[in-house]
Amino acid sequence: MSARQRWKGYHEVVLSVLIPAYNEGPTVDALAERLAEVPLKLEIIAVNDGSTDDTGARLDALQKCGKIHNVIHHVRNRGKGAAIRTAISAATGDIMVVQDADLEYDPTELPDLMAPILDGRADAVFGSRFLGGPHRVLFFWHMVGNRLLTLLSNMLTDLNLTDMETCYKMVRSDVMKRLPLRSDRFGFEPELTARLAQAKARIYEMQISYSGRTYAEGKKIDWKDGVAALWHILRFNLIRPPFG
Repeated sequence: MSARQRWKGYHEVVLSVLIPAYNEGPTVDALAERLAEVPLKLEIIAVNDGSTDDTGARLDALQKCGKIHNVIHHVRNRGKGAAIRTAISAATGDIMVVQDADLEYDPTELPDLMAPILDGRADAVFGSRFLGGPHRVLFFWHMVGNRLLTLLSNMLTDLNLTDMETCYKMVRSDVMKRLPLRSDRFGFEPELTARLAQAKARIYEMQISYSGRTYAEGKKIDWKDGVAALWHILRFNLIRPPFG
């Protein structure tokens, strides 16, 4: 596809941005402002996953002024995977992408991630934090853990990903909606990867930037989630439910 054809595609294709949000009051307004700068047709769907701070009220205010198109509230906290599945069910765009509300990932890179899908080369695109893009220097053991989890996932999926745990997973909507996703919490990342591999989806990886948070700044995932991820990788790759 020529650059002109791709640019036309950017303006015709609707990208559904799926935002799971749990106690992200300090960042949701800034995220909405960044998304407003993205030169794409966006359908922005935010799921307030039982937050105990002012996240829900802030999201409602953003919807009222048109900066977010659809806000859905979970009465209780059900987990990131459950919030994303709720957003998937509500999405109507041509392509979907998960966007965490914590500003660790930069929405201005979304047009670049779309290119392999618009060119017809990919059904899904993963934005990798480990392909040399600029990133905030933080936790060594987090990096080691991510790479070990990616290695185990690759061994079972027969993929050669560098960053299975990345938030930025962009998938054609017709593919995403037929995947049998069940995970409620952080197991969503290995589950989606396994299901895409089982569906024989064409997956591309592209370099992205990354501005990670410290725990003092609100980072939620910890070593227990890493241990749980080992189990999730095994069960989602060894147990294959029927596809829609």
